[in-house]
Amino acid sequence: MSNIFLSKAYIKVLEKSAPANMVCHYIGLFKQGELCGIALSQFLDLNKVESFGERDSCLKTSARNFVFRNFSAHVLFIGNNMLTGQNAFVLNEKIEPSLAIKLLLQATKTLKEIFRKRKTKIHLTVFKDFSENDTVPFTIPEFASFYRFTTQPNMLFNIPKSWSHENDYVDALTKKYRDQYKRARKKASDIVKQKLSLEDIQKHSNTIHRLYLNVARNAPFNTFFLSDNHFFKLKKLFGDRFLFYGYFMEDKLIGFNTLIKNGTTIDTYFLGYDDEYQREKMLYLNMLYDMIGYSVNKGFTKIVFARTALEIKSSVGAKPQEMFGYIQHENTFINRYISKLFRSLEPETVWQERNPFK
Repeated sequence: MSNIFLSKAYIKVLEKSAPANMVCHYIGLFKQGELCGIALSQFLDLNKVESFGERDSCLKTSARNFVFRNFSAHVLFIGNNMLTGQNAFVLNEKIEPSLAIKLLLQATKTLKEIFRKRKTKIHLTVFKDFSENDTVPFTIPEFASFYRFTTQPNMLFNIPKSWSHENDYVDALTKKYRDQYKRARKKASDIVKQKLSLEDIQKHSNTIHRLYLNVARNAPFNTFFLSDNHFFKLKKLFGDRFLFYGYFMEDKLIGFNTLIKNGTTIDTYFLGYDDEYQREKMLYLNMLYDMIGYSVNKGFTKIVFARTALEIKSSVGAKPQEMFGYIQHENTFINRYISKLFRSLEPETVWQERNPFK
């Protein structure tokens, strides 16, 4: 089993351009002296995040921010908090997943001691993101004190084998959603889409970062912000496996989206856009159609659309996959009520699943 997000190239990206409030560690899993798996841990200091999210302004948001800053600011993740899906570890066939989980739990204790010596106390330990099948190895006594939680689903788009061109996707839509496709494409007819090279990304770096922050700051909850050189470093180290598309109006960059080739899967990565053009040109919806079109035309089998914007992703054909995590607070008293605390502070998302196909 392989995963580009646990490859040497991606680890180099994290080392050179991880968010400012993040510290990464890389864990080797050994059985009888043989390396049988690797894992990623990320420490996040939420006190260094300038904003947890500016979209929602309410008492619940204020309470959530207060609790995070005062009682849960130091979070140790086993997994990748920048992505959705099981990007925590990869194993070979020589090690049982249940043993790997026990080893990772031991690793968290070692990491906590490392941070303690740096005068940093870990408040929360989190293992994320796992499908229902992936949670089986966690049903061991060692995880009895962890609370199993679920948040927004991972939106997945499985591409039928019979499709070979974007037109196959359009033909499969019902009239309502085919009309939506045509309307969106017409709205954006004067936008020029361009694949950006490493030099192009560097040239437009300031605008790219501004457009990214415009979207990121409007998310309901943030635990990090990408560094301003992240996309440049990713393109430099990933080459053709990382695709960066810019959207231009009269030579002005008004938006971008990014894709990562992960075997036969396309992972959607971060994007950005100007709000004015987004509304007028249905820019985000057109980006989703472009991602689908590229993936179908190039013969990929699946698109990982990740979290956020669940309903619009559903309207283009993505289906939700429930994801689970495990969380434990270092304070025994707080941990006793972690389920109630988590449910009260988790940003609520109300959405309706759509089915755009015939």
